[in-house]
Amino acid sequence: MLKTVLITGACGDIGSATASLFKSEGWFVIGVDKTKREDKCRHHDIFIESDISETRNIDSIFSVVSDNKIMQLDGLVNCAAIQVAKSIIDTTEEDWDYVFNSNIKSVFNAAKKAYPLMKQCKGAIVNIGSVHSYATSRNISAYAASKGALLAYTRSLALEFVDDGIRVNCVVPGAVNTNMLTEGLERGNDGFTTTKVMLDNLGLRHPIKRVGEPSEIASLIHFLIDSTKSAFITGQSFIIDGGALAQLSTEVY
Repeated sequence: MLKTVLITGACGDIGSATASLFKSEGWFVIGVDKTKREDKCRHHDIFIESDISETRNIDSIFSVVSDNKIMQLDGLVNCAAIQVAKSIIDTTEEDWDYVFNSNIKSVFNAAKKAYPLMKQCKGAIVNIGSVHSYATSRNISAYAASKGALLAYTRSLALEFVDDGIRVNCVVPGAVNTNMLTEGLERGNDGFTTTKVMLDNLGLRHPIKRVGEPSEIASLIHFLIDSTKSAFITGQSFIIDGGALAQLSTEVY
């Protein structure tokens, strides 16, 4: 019987790379995203177009899972996230709620719905956090706060699910070559520098001298889901950032 993984944000850069890796390893892949992108969907056995910020849509997603006679879920990867780039003063209550509903409430709801399917096989959950829960930037307060909440929720979920053999961990990426990162760089573009130059310069400010790639995040996610490799790991957060947080911000390299 094929192992099954459900990945939210499956058409994003990290989500798509994760789906590709699991598919190459012989898993049955269920992808969920609010917008279907054909170039990012070729690794999904089932694709569900849905906005996970709405609780009723989480219910619908798991109805589709049930309708397809999927009786167990070996892995759940909560990768979907949004970022609102506004100052705290300009961030509206609607902005705040949308970010939290997408980035943390959806994880809460998905875990509850996945629980009975994961008990059957002692599955594993990986939540995708961000280094912004440790050190952040201006004008993304809702995003940073939601990712900080995700770290605490990961620990709580791990403790509550451990007696059923379900492991829960969090992957915490730093600067990764994704659309979210390039959009952030473009917001600060002076018009005289290309995005590639800005990305390269950002990479050089890391001890490892580059930004990460989605495939590298996917490899860590796969390791943490695969119980043959990580059965003794739960309740942990793994920073994957090229050494950025290890470096004093006052140091110049």
